[in-house]
Amino acid sequence: MTKPTTSRRNLLGALGATAVAVAAVATRQPSPAAVATVAEPASAVDGQKGYQLTEHVQRYYRSTQA
Repeated sequence: MTKPTTSRRNLLGALGATAVAVAAVATRQPSPAAVATVAEPASAVDGQKGYQLTEHVQRYYRSTQA
């Protein structure tokens, strides 16, 4: 039976450190500056159709933020 080599220990240590780093990033809350803001659309002219920022659309945008 051979003794584990140093390179194997380094590999296992690096894997453990990577797992900890991934877990830390996954649980991090975004900073207020990083949260995307939704641009207010120009006010629609009466009778004009197109994109409108409704409560339903705002709710969707809020649901997509991490």
